[in-house]
Amino acid sequence: MAEYGEWNRKGATLSDVTAEAEYGVSRAFITQGIQAGKLEYRDGAIWGNPYRRLLHSQLEAYISEVLGEAYLVRVKSAAELRKINKEISGLKRKLRALENRKVELDASLKL
Repeated sequence: MAEYGEWNRKGATLSDVTAEAEYGVSRAFITQGIQAGKLEYRDGAIWGNPYRRLLHSQLEAYISEVLGEAYLVRVKSAAELRKINKEISGLKRKLRALENRKVELDASLKL
């Protein structure tokens, strides 16, 4: 099912916990996909906590098949919007810090 080397490609996999947060699906939904043969997985454990690694491409195909393409587009757009908003707030924070430093340096040069 998976392409050669897909498991090793950066960003091609995600954990079941990340899938729940990113796509809004439950572990039961993921388990149903695995039992139906639509999703491949690999077991893993971090600090003794077990998880399943899934392939992004297979998970997205399964979600669009079961929940519909519109759901997948909406969820992916919401995730991208959250990422953009986070980056914007970080840049605003850096800009404020730089502006404060500029004011300090201007004040020190006027002395």
